[in-house]
Amino acid sequence: MAVTQQMGCGRRRRRRRRRRRTDLQKATMDRVRSAFNSMIKRERYSRFTVQQAEDGERHVEVKLSEDATEDNTEEGQEGDSPTFRPAPQHQSRRNIYYLAVGFLLIFAIGYLVGYISHRETQVEPMETDTEIEEENGPEILPNAEFQLDWKSIGQLLTDKLNTQAFDKTLRDFDLPRRSAGSDEEINLAKRIFEQFKKLEMNPWTDIHYVQLQMPDSKRPNHVFFGADFFEPMGYLAYSAPGKVQGKLVYGNYGRQEDLDIVQKKNVDLKGCVLLLRSGNISFAEQVDNAATRGASAVLIYPDTQDYQYVTNTALYGHVHMGSGDPYTPGFPSFNHTQFPPTQSSGLPRILAQTITANMASTLLQKIGGPESDASSGFKGGFLSSSYSLGGSQNITVEVNNMLVNREIHNVFGVIKGFTDPDRYVVLGAQRDAWGEGYARANVGTSVLIELARAVREMVEKDGFRPRRSLVFASWSAGEYGNVGATEWLEGYMASLDKSVFTYISLDGLVMGRGSFIASASPLLYTLLENTMKDVKSPFGPGTLYDAMGTKKWEGNVLRSMSMDDPAYPFLAFSGIPSISFHFISPNAESYAYYGTRLDNMDHLNYQTNQRTSEMTAVAAQFAGRMAIRLVHDRLLPLDASRYGSIITKDVYRVYRHISQLSQSGQVKDLNPTWLSRARGSFQRAADGLNRAILNTDLDDEEACRILNNRIMRVEHTLLSPYVSPLETPFRHLLLGRGSHTLASIAEATDVEQLHTQLALATWNLQGCANALVGNIWDIDNDI
Repeated sequence: MAVTQQMGCGRRRRRRRRRRRTDLQKATMDRVRSAFNSMIKRERYSRFTVQQAEDGERHVEVKLSEDATEDNTEEGQEGDSPTFRPAPQHQSRRNIYYLAVGFLLIFAIGYLVGYISHRETQVEPMETDTEIEEENGPEILPNAEFQLDWKSIGQLLTDKLNTQAFDKTLRDFDLPRRSAGSDEEINLAKRIFEQFKKLEMNPWTDIHYVQLQMPDSKRPNHVFFGADFFEPMGYLAYSAPGKVQGKLVYGNYGRQEDLDIVQKKNVDLKGCVLLLRSGNISFAEQVDNAATRGASAVLIYPDTQDYQYVTNTALYGHVHMGSGDPYTPGFPSFNHTQFPPTQSSGLPRILAQTITANMASTLLQKIGGPESDASSGFKGGFLSSSYSLGGSQNITVEVNNMLVNREIHNVFGVIKGFTDPDRYVVLGAQRDAWGEGYARANVGTSVLIELARAVREMVEKDGFRPRRSLVFASWSAGEYGNVGATEWLEGYMASLDKSVFTYISLDGLVMGRGSFIASASPLLYTLLENTMKDVKSPFGPGTLYDAMGTKKWEGNVLRSMSMDDPAYPFLAFSGIPSISFHFISPNAESYAYYGTRLDNMDHLNYQTNQRTSEMTAVAAQFAGRMAIRLVHDRLLPLDASRYGSIITKDVYRVYRHISQLSQSGQVKDLNPTWLSRARGSFQRAADGLNRAILNTDLDDEEACRILNNRIMRVEHTLLSPYVSPLETPFRHLLLGRGSHTLASIAEATDVEQLHTQLALATWNLQGCANALVGNIWDIDNDI
């Protein structure tokens, strides 16, 4: 900071000296003109010009003219090129003598002025800060980022994001209630807006009008089973409303393999009510799997084997097989009146309701039917139950949830870049929760605020100059399926992929202490690895990279990104490289208190061994280092080559599947060779990009921008252009959901659909390879 101030002061000193030299030169020339004018009275006139050469020095130039049109002496216009013309008089040898003397005098004075000014330019005494008087306020130095190396930047961030800062912020933003669209949540949005405003981050608010489903207080949901009557407090948003009756069937977690086991035991699933335990997959996937098998309703409960909390704990969640407002699929809900009535294809057609562990225990004791095999993994933690599969006794489920219109606010602030301000990384955190949402919402919101404050201070006080911009976003209605974030993506779909090059989710950063997991686009794997090497482990010696197994880190850390992940719509819907990460307890994959009213400070402190603030500070440092690396480096740290192995594996699965179908005679004239060639095109394009990077002068800003344009195309061009975002919102060829994905093609049995989807997937992948190449004349046309 001292170096930056000293440089600013030096610049002001040089400006003042240049002004003094200019004034001295002008005064000297005025005296020369006056002397010459009084000495020479003749027909010819002279023009004296003070001109500035390319080297910044001033020189005297004299031009003579034979014109004699003026009778009286005229003084030229004021400025850098004054002229004068004396009245014509009789020529004489005496005048010629005076003229020669005048020329010699002008030459000597000009030489002296030039020598003095040149000497002053090269030698300037250093002054102390106390001798400098501010003239025009503080000056921003556009190239000041080169004063800070990466180690200094990282240390500054670590110093600012400390445990003491989070002790206060976590307390300040801890609320007893923060449900989406409520007065408490809107007031919290205003507080965040004011924080951004105080930090001079040019905040703005994005308002949406969305449909949220909530219980009807006048008509609560019910479950009837023989003489037992239950009125659960929890609920699942976007369930189909109504009342159904069917045979009660136990289906473990509701995965496809679980339901296969049930049907192999000759238990009919058509029209049944499936009892499932929570975990492994999302509520929406459980309901969708059940609907696919013909069930009429689903009941979901927390089994004591998976959740170690009181058995009367209510569960909350949603069952929309998608994200965003399901009643404005594919377009933003700025105002419902301007859109035709429609709904998402991901809305379930069957009833769904949560019940407590106590209620489920009662049902399992009376369910009857065949027992599951011991090796099936169906048995849970209820010692009083044999976990029979049922299928013999009727149960009635009634769901009376109602749709309500809610105004929700997304709040944004920005720290603009100095070189490419039109390119930005977005850091976002969910603000709402079912109850207190301490781990779900409070930790992420606190990190969002503290990280914004830290980076802003680094820019204002420490000389950090990010090349690209950082956008900080506080989302609403995240508990209903990332509604706020998805509506923003839908609202600006046409432009975001050209500007947003990475999304970093700050949701669920701290779930415990002792381990670390992450889900990310493969483009971010290298950045994730390097950041782990930079951050000290909060639960062991060395770095986080050391703690997670060094070269084995991928197997220990990386997880597939689920549809419920807050980063998923950015990646699979908008084609923006995205990442979410979590500090978590050993051998855990999720936070047990999500979706309950037990998500509070006490339970998170227990999971972190009373070190929540410390873990939050480390998580903030981790997110901050990734974000700053993304906006600091000349070249975007996104590694396209990391997609190579993933594409190869998926193409191999498709190749093997089609070969098996061909050998069995189910398909004819279907060759996956073209898909394999498209894979080869992508690999060559990625290798070509790496060669271009090695052969490019990274000090050349324009060359770096061209390379960055190519890098930014990768993720977006993996979105299939052949499917509708209304019917198939997650269009990503490799990480999306739907029949267009390579994973789905590798399991397809419909021959006609297989032909079509294989062709479309081939050109989707080839299009990505072409975009990565850059220039159309360099495209590989080997396919």
